[in-house]
Amino acid sequence: MAVADRLELVVVRHGLTAWNRERRYQGQRDIPLLLPEARPGLDRLREALAGEDFDAVHASDLMRCRQTLAHVLVGRRIGVEPRFDARLRELDFGEYEGKCYEELQALPAYRAWIDSVGEQAPPGGESARALRMRLGEWLGDLLADVEVWGLERVLIVTHGGVIRELRRHFEAIDFWEGSIGQAEGRRLTFVQREGEWQCNSSSAVPAPASATQ
Repeated sequence: MAVADRLELVVVRHGLTAWNRERRYQGQRDIPLLLPEARPGLDRLREALAGEDFDAVHASDLMRCRQTLAHVLVGRRIGVEPRFDARLRELDFGEYEGKCYEELQALPAYRAWIDSVGEQAPPGGESARALRMRLGEWLGDLLADVEVWGLERVLIVTHGGVIRELRRHFEAIDFWEGSIGQAEGRRLTFVQREGEWQCNSSSAVPAPASATQ
């Protein structure tokens, strides 16, 4: 099989959950989607991806990502088996999981964590650096598959914190600019130059309404 010299990663966040609505830290808690409230966003995402073929599909193994992927792919034959990978899970928020800002704002440790933009691990949780390390391992395995199988377009269903770190790395943006809404994501396009994959564009998925009119 010919080696691809162009690659698209379509990286999307799971749909709405009850904890999203309540603005609680979910982390690695296995929270399901909030249905039927999540459906409008999921339908919009499915419509945006309806005409696309994918050479591989990767997703976090948590339920909200599994459900999102199932909704996006309903009625479709993609010809590949999805890979569910714990390395694509959200940041482990430790003792902060299940809590919201109002419950935590007075805690000095919480303020220090916020001020560090995640570089300091929350109590019992995971630092942004640890998240980047496991994402780097996953990405290395994915790019190895690209070299072997000539993959050109890959769908990834994951979490907001994961997409934030990917955007920080590939788009070189600030921590606070990397937020992504539920059932939304980014299309990252790469080209290979001198044996290295370089991101040369990033766009919103689904595309903003103004861009489609």
